[in-house]
Amino acid sequence: MEKITMKDIADALNISRVTVSKAFNNQAGVSDTLRELILAKAKELGYAKLPYQAIEQLQQEQPQQNQRTVSLIVSRPDSAFFWTNIIHRMAQELSNYNINLMYTYVPSVYTNSFNLPSILLNGGVDGVIVLNVYDPQILTMVNELSLPKVFLDTVPDLSFPQLNGDLMLIEGFCSEMDITDMLVREGHKEIGFLGDINYALTNLERYRGYCASMEKNGLIVQPQNCLTGSIDIFSYGKELNTFLDGLKNWPTAFVCVSDFVAHFVQMYIENNPQRIPHPVVLTGFDNTGEYTNVAGRIPTANVPTGLLGKRLALQLLFRTEHRDAPYELTFLRPTIIIPHCRE
Repeated sequence: MEKITMKDIADALNISRVTVSKAFNNQAGVSDTLRELILAKAKELGYAKLPYQAIEQLQQEQPQQNQRTVSLIVSRPDSAFFWTNIIHRMAQELSNYNINLMYTYVPSVYTNSFNLPSILLNGGVDGVIVLNVYDPQILTMVNELSLPKVFLDTVPDLSFPQLNGDLMLIEGFCSEMDITDMLVREGHKEIGFLGDINYALTNLERYRGYCASMEKNGLIVQPQNCLTGSIDIFSYGKELNTFLDGLKNWPTAFVCVSDFVAHFVQMYIENNPQRIPHPVVLTGFDNTGEYTNVAGRIPTANVPTGLLGKRLALQLLFRTEHRDAPYELTFLRPTIIIPHCRE
């Protein structure tokens, strides 16, 4: 099925695309009545890129009678397209079952003054989906809730046996092993790894897959070519630049834990050609497409965000209806994408 665009919504209402864009972004020049009509038509057609504000407005306008409500516990509301694509597909799937998805924001980093929002404690929601929350203390607080829960990823310190809910993971061990194997077949022997393996269990699994490939191929992981320690999510670029500045002998390839990391490395390479002694191959993970300096140019793992959003919604539906069923661990394996220029 073709993706619905803003032009499709405009054509359906016989208005301009500019008017639709203004409504989505809450800009002046669109009446409240027309804005409500545009948002309703976008939802009806299945438009997948409504901004957070528009979805929240729809939630407030929709009648709540006979509706159940589940909470999406999410950090960093300014998140990348990777996360918003998952969320939009999740909201669409839940709406098919007359379930309202309510955003519950939590901070990226725990402080002593933080408490979980009261809506999670007073019976106001029927279940929760936990997305892009990676602070161990906040995750622990969420894990102690008596509500049905589904987690997308977790932190290494709070692994599946400790979770009081279902866990869905983007498979990383085998996928990253395959990517590293590909580099070895191309003749690379000095291969580094870049990414905070303490941040998320998926990051750790990708690193383990890289290490397994290196060992299988008789290659030694060189610590000086790897940046795997804790990295502040808001200072990735700065810390990667510092690491790359300190390299004395550059490897011929870097396995990057994500496209997000790879795009910082690519920027460094482009901005510091005098420091690069030979061509350096990069690989990524996620295939978000939003980092234009690496999108379509490096091998990566394509994560099906739409399917992932649907699976999260359906898993929570199952959990709310079968609270006593054993908790489930589910892996969604991505496909490896190799740019045409490398084939």
